[in-house]
Amino acid sequence: MAAPLSDGDRRKQISVRGIAGLGDVAEVRKSFNRHLHFTLVKDRNVATPRDYYFALAHTVRDHLVGRWIRTQQHYYERDPKRIYYLSLEFYMGRTLQNTMVNLGLQNACDEAIYQLGLDLEELEEIEEDAGLGNGGLGRLAACFLDSMATLGLAAYGYGIRYEFGIFNQKIVDGWQVEEADDWLRYGNPWEKARPEYMLPVHFYGRVEHTAEGVKWIDTQVVLAMPYDTPVPGYKNNTVNTMRLWSAKAPNDFNLQEFNMGDYIEAVLDRNLAENISRVLYPNDNFFEGKELRLKQEYFVVAATLQDIIRRFKSSKFGCRDPVRTCFETFPDKVAIQLNDTHPALSIPELMRILVDVEKVDWDKAWEITKRTCAYTNHTVLPEALERWPVSMFEKLLPRHLEIIYALNQMHLDRVAALYPGDIDRLRRMSVIEEGDCKRINMAHLCVIGSHAVNGVARIHSDIVKNSVFKDFYELEPEKFQNKTNGITPRRWLLLCNPGLADIIAEKIGEGFITDLSQLKKLLEFIDNETFIRDVAKVKQENKLKFAAYLEEHYKVKINPMSMFDVQVKRIHEYKRQLLNCLHAITLYNRIRCNPSKSFVPRTIMIGGKAAPGYHMAKMIIKLITSIGEVINNDPYVGDKLKVIFLENYRVSLAEKVIPAADLSQQISTAGTEASGTGNMKFMVNGALTIGTMDGANVEMAEEAGEENLFIFGMRVEDVEALDRKGYNAREYYERLPELRQAIDQITSGFFSPRDPGCFKDVVNMLMYHDRFKVFADYEAYIKCQGQVDQLFMDPREWTRKVIRNIACSGKFSSDRTITEYAREIWGVEPSATAIPPPNLPRN
Repeated sequence: MAAPLSDGDRRKQISVRGIAGLGDVAEVRKSFNRHLHFTLVKDRNVATPRDYYFALAHTVRDHLVGRWIRTQQHYYERDPKRIYYLSLEFYMGRTLQNTMVNLGLQNACDEAIYQLGLDLEELEEIEEDAGLGNGGLGRLAACFLDSMATLGLAAYGYGIRYEFGIFNQKIVDGWQVEEADDWLRYGNPWEKARPEYMLPVHFYGRVEHTAEGVKWIDTQVVLAMPYDTPVPGYKNNTVNTMRLWSAKAPNDFNLQEFNMGDYIEAVLDRNLAENISRVLYPNDNFFEGKELRLKQEYFVVAATLQDIIRRFKSSKFGCRDPVRTCFETFPDKVAIQLNDTHPALSIPELMRILVDVEKVDWDKAWEITKRTCAYTNHTVLPEALERWPVSMFEKLLPRHLEIIYALNQMHLDRVAALYPGDIDRLRRMSVIEEGDCKRINMAHLCVIGSHAVNGVARIHSDIVKNSVFKDFYELEPEKFQNKTNGITPRRWLLLCNPGLADIIAEKIGEGFITDLSQLKKLLEFIDNETFIRDVAKVKQENKLKFAAYLEEHYKVKINPMSMFDVQVKRIHEYKRQLLNCLHAITLYNRIRCNPSKSFVPRTIMIGGKAAPGYHMAKMIIKLITSIGEVINNDPYVGDKLKVIFLENYRVSLAEKVIPAADLSQQISTAGTEASGTGNMKFMVNGALTIGTMDGANVEMAEEAGEENLFIFGMRVEDVEALDRKGYNAREYYERLPELRQAIDQITSGFFSPRDPGCFKDVVNMLMYHDRFKVFADYEAYIKCQGQVDQLFMDPREWTRKVIRNIACSGKFSSDRTITEYAREIWGVEPSATAIPPPNLPRN
């Protein structure tokens, strides 16, 4: 575990986190001791570190509860429009430190824990990450919840309480091995079960059309049990709610079927229902059409919509009696944001409730649905788009299939009227895709059922309009918007990089924490020698700390004076970790060729998980570890070059590596990464970016100036031109000797002597089936890396560019993103007014 801070170091840490009053410290100590007393089991007198963690978590939670209740009362009194963010993933990471930061409690807790002879950092390390997401999409949802609370919006996150989150990754003999993530094993102090709000969700059955209306009958029922987690805003006493549903079998589940007396079997069968919330599907940017996944998607939607409608009808605190029965005002009081197509079933489900249950006229119901729902698109990769077989819908959700067919017919009638005789356009725009297996295109359903459709970076939103949804854009251009992603500065600067946050606050004050655009004021200090020195010093301290962490946890010794060159993200061909590998091999060959020459020392770190069924991604991990094995053990290389695979990359590891990085690799093929948010985290934490003009890199270059990033390679139009011409990898292989040497080494088994043919699939893909054109950008990438080396040899100039990047990163706050969603999609205004704290009267 980390060594306790010296008194001097601890005193240095208290500026931005808020100076702790003695009363606060005494109160935290008293509360901690009380919780510790009640946490300890009667027959156990010795507390374990985990007991200390739980005592502290409950102490901090006590500060949340009063604010949480008061926030909900405040919303019921004001009756604002409520925002519902529906996502199948919420990648929250750890909660303790984030809560202390947002409540301004961190110093009081640090001091109290220190006085008790304990180390706060050690206790924080005990908490399990809530890994209920795969990567960007789920982490974005987490940042958005933080911003919505900080901006005082009446917002709710709705998702699934997966019993097992994203798998833990172990590297065994260089290969990824998955282990189940039993994150709830020791309990979760941050959630509150709400059985009084348990709701039924129906599956299967059949549809009956009667004189009284349509009935969905003979269904199988699964219960949705809500667990609520508080989401505190930053120092504004607002505490919003993330409600995650857990599947429970009803008590009579399957017992009716077992009238032969097989009671035991019937009770065991309850697992079938409860499997719905058992495990997160570990695919990122890849659609897997499994029935269980469709059940998960409907489960969260059906439970959430019942909850939304209950809250809409009874808008009095603590009261469940309906006060609203007319749905005319529903879109004025409710906004539903669909985080990708996963919650797309909200559209037919809201129609079903309005038409079948609430007896609203069909056309009126459709107008209400469209005004309520909005859709965020997260990817342009065709393999990621959800296209469900009609046969699966027919069995699982027969009424929804009828509704989708009816909506599609209305939609196609409109298109046919506007474009008479254009059969091909009808085919392209249909929600139902004809073919051997009829499928429902969920993205098309989202577009027709929403009043707003947005991409997540400007270049991505342009691709959405000009390519993915071109026909729909021509039909309704006013629907399409851009909302460039952002990250929360609370977790990704204040929490993970307190040293940097402090020196920024000394120069420009603390306003940047809730208004990141204030970082622009740092431009005044680009030539300030003291500030340049301070920024470089913080970076070096972060590097030393991360090097010590790697040595302790991974038994790897690295040179803390080397350039920390970091690429951390999901392993995927489009993210081009292979390009990074080829650079590492090229550097290695240059060192071997000329060992006496001086080289800029580098530690190349690559981290990320591969989807368990994604063969090529797993091969890429094996290649990275094999390259590292050869390079790291070559005496000719010594400290000049190291290649490290960061095992089990997750939110809590990101919080450690990102502040320590010198160089951030954002090297996807232009036109493939919708936005990226890791790129933003590195920028605000003082790493320079080497990247293609893709996703949010484009806007980062625009903000900081292209000359202050290392931009290389093809633009989107170059990629399109190469596609038209035909990409031939062999041309590059023949023309570029260093590339040829690297590929020949991989082919010959130089990096896999015990299994020379190990990487034949990787080489075969690169040479003949590479959709992402690694070789086409190799030459420009290697040259650009040379420029990186040149600048790194001039520490003052490097740090000046770092300061400019930090100063220009203000746009990439999720507060800015959410403010744009609020004003331009949801029709609500953020509030800077804090709710009175629980110890003061409300009015």
